[in-house]
Amino acid sequence: MMSATRKSVLSLYKRIFRIARDWQAQSGIASDTDTEKKYILQEARLLFRQNQQLLDPLLIKRCLEECEARIEIGLHYRNPYPRATYLPPLGLATQKGRILRAQQRLRKQAKPVYLQSHEET
Repeated sequence: MMSATRKSVLSLYKRIFRIARDWQAQSGIASDTDTEKKYILQEARLLFRQNQQLLDPLLIKRCLEECEARIEIGLHYRNPYPRATYLPPLGLATQKGRILRAQQRLRKQAKPVYLQSHEET
């Protein structure tokens, strides 16, 4: 099982590098293309290194699903950057206590699969 998982992870990693190599910015400007290529490579290296110590097959599967989702969204919209998340109603509550915890829980539940590895700002 580990070899199949390793093979799928390495295959996905190579796919990202191929996408970055052939990437063309939607604007058609060479500097935008270079910036977006660098972003794709930097993001891939960062996230794969961040998750290289994972041993739980379920967590690895989630990370692979997130990666696949980000690839498909990026290719579809021709935009390598993560799409914005939309907060649930009252998502920016500033109250303390139970209400704040409930809002934090709603935020976590509303986070799409393609942004699980990103920290909230």
